[in-house]
Amino acid sequence: MDAWSDLRRLRYFAVLAEELHFTRAAARLHIAQPALSQQIRALERQLGVPLLHRTSRGCTLTEVGQRVAAEAARLLADVDAGAARIRDLVQGRGGRLRLAYTRSARGGPVDTLVARFRTAHPDVEVAAETAWTAPNVAGLLAGRLDAAFVRPPVDEPVLACRTVDTEELLLALPAGHPLATGRRRITRAQVVDLPAVMWPRDNGPGMFDRTIAQVWPGGGFRLVRQEPDDEQLLRAVAQGDVIAAVPAGRARALKVPGVRLRRFTAPTPTVDVALAWPRDTTNPAVHALVGLLG
Repeated sequence: MDAWSDLRRLRYFAVLAEELHFTRAAARLHIAQPALSQQIRALERQLGVPLLHRTSRGCTLTEVGQRVAAEAARLLADVDAGAARIRDLVQGRGGRLRLAYTRSARGGPVDTLVARFRTAHPDVEVAAETAWTAPNVAGLLAGRLDAAFVRPPVDEPVLACRTVDTEELLLALPAGHPLATGRRRITRAQVVDLPAVMWPRDNGPGMFDRTIAQVWPGGGFRLVRQEPDDEQLLRAVAQGDVIAAVPAGRARALKVPGVRLRRFTAPTPTVDVALAWPRDTTNPAVHALVGLLG
């Protein structure tokens, strides 16, 4: 097998290791799901070990698979960075900005900031991706990213953060819930001990804790279900069994049928989206992007 095939299969496996779902991984890679399955099985045959436990709902990594995924991520990051440097050198580009969005905050001031940067610096290549806050922070710390949008607070002294936007947290309720009707705002007491759905805390510990502290300040957060992202979270609410606290922008953009959004009484709960970058960065593109924040 040639080196290119090795790298391609490792890249397929690295994406699958992040998604743990063949359909989502195939969509992200822009290939057919059967082709992805074939390539992963070929990689397992090549290595002589199983990398996955396959189930009807997705897959999990074997112990060896976890180690291979970590090594593949490091190798591919080095390969991508080297290839980018070569492209910049050959094509005479004005620099490169490796930027990550956070999944729960797209549109509005975030997209406006990036659009302003692209307009002001058309010669800078912006290599963008999207992930949760925790992977974005890890990418910054590992040197794989130059800047990333995150949900603060971020407890990493080596990173600088500047707030880009603040948005209100809303209560998402099933359409048939007793609290879903009327105009009066929802009090904190009304949501105590109601069954709730949330995304995993590991996705963004700071935002998770801040949400709980504002919506359930006296306790009574009753987590009964977890979903991987905001869309699935709202779909869980629509099924009629749980409630959720969600950022207004994302909730209104998704417009999931069967979900009613209500505002809380003062103090209004909010979450921020911020731009984070390494404090010691020497990348001119990062300084230019930060400069647009004013």
